Amino acid sequence: MKSGFVAVAGRPNVGKSTLVNALAGQKVAIVSDKPQTTRHRIFGIANAPEQQLVLVDMPGFQRPLDPMTERMQRTVDQSFSDVDAVLFVLSARERIGAGDRFIAQRVFDLGVPVVIALNKVDRLKPGHIATQMATASQLGAFHALHPVSAKTGDGIGELRSELFELLPDGPAYFPTDQRTNLPLELELAELIREKAIQLTRDELPHAIGVEIDEIGDKVVRASLYVETDSQKQIVVGRGGTLVREIGTRARPELELRLGHPVYLDLHVKVRDRWRRDESMLERLGL
Repeated sequence: MKSGFVAVAGRPNVGKSTLVNALAGQKVAIVSDKPQTTRHRIFGIANAPEQQLVLVDMPGFQRPLDPMTERMQRTVDQSFSDVDAVLFVLSARERIGAGDRFIAQRVFDLGVPVVIALNKVDRLKPGHIATQMATASQLGAFHALHPVSAKTGDGIGELRSELFELLPDGPAYFPTDQRTNLPLELELAELIREKAIQLTRDELPHAIGVEIDEIGDKVVRASLYVETDSQKQIVVGRGGTLVREIGTRARPELELRLGHPVYLDLHVKVRDRWRRDESMLERLGL
């Protein structure tokens, strides 16, 4: 049996969570086009005969601005301990710059193999991809470099095989039918938060937190937390239209996860400066 942990590193919004989902073969992490979508350390578990790959998705590197982002950055730092390799994700659609070089210095100093994934290559010209690959190759002594598209699946099979080959001898850390390390309540809360941040804009997505209040046979009740009354008005929407749309989009995924139909009961609540409230951050699993 071969098994191991691979940390997935990169700047915010380079597609780390989408890539983890593609490699795991199923949705384990929520995705959006907004930075700071990933707040937790999430394991995506991929199994093959006599092999188990645990992908450690984590928040993107960032400068802490409040207790919540401080906790997120600590999660990043802690995620690099005892990993067998690093998957360093870059965006082919953005200039490889100082932020990427800062992360490269961290990951190449760990003393484990580093595989670079140049993500989002779909619909790009071969010449542009080649230029980005050449730039990426200068970041450090990488083990392998793969141009991929997590969105279309191009190159995912080859990248997955590369990561499996790096695994050392070891036990299966999780049952083969387990897909992630998140408890059910946090999985469901994340699915609701994903729809909420997809439907809001500007600073508001960062101010939304979700807590599951009840999981019943026929109903799931959840609270959406914001920090001001004006934010609550936006999330509720005119006549409750936006919060209903959040529920409409989230319910099918909750039902898929639970295996049966449910009524999703959402309530929007104001919790002043909750991102600076340590007890609240603990409640939300941050």
